[in-house]
Amino acid sequence: MIIPSLQYNLYLREFSYLQATNEWYRIFTVALTHGGLMHLGLNMYTLMVLGNPIEAAFGKNKFVALFLLSLLTGSLASAYFAQIPSASVGASGAIFGLFGAIAIVGKRIGSDVRSTYVIIGINFAIGFAVGGIDWHAHLGGLLGGMLATQLLLTKR
Repeated sequence: MIIPSLQYNLYLREFSYLQATNEWYRIFTVALTHGGLMHLGLNMYTLMVLGNPIEAAFGKNKFVALFLLSLLTGSLASAYFAQIPSASVGASGAIFGLFGAIAIVGKRIGSDVRSTYVIIGINFAIGFAVGGIDWHAHLGGLLGGMLATQLLLTKR
């Protein structure tokens, strides 16, 4: 049995590690690491499919801002809620932020976004079914991407 306050401290351990070591760069460099060629290939393909239309719509600078904010929120969610011991790799948090951007933009222009929601749901389900996938990063990235897109659309 884990004492509630001790369990809370275990969840904060990864976040505390970043604070103690001052290795905050790991929040962004995680997107450069992957768990094999299949993982790298899937992330690259998804980045191409989602990133190209978003970059065309927003421009390079706003696309980079959207991507980095999604990566930041995904990594922070992952670090904050990490089970110990844990290690997360990949750009999936940022990619889920792009899914969120597609959903927000689609809804804004009056498009039917149900298929986007289904794809997001399927990707979350895969994360739970396969195991070893950091759904915290996915959720954090999705929310960060949606927030960043809302901010970018109000500044236009």
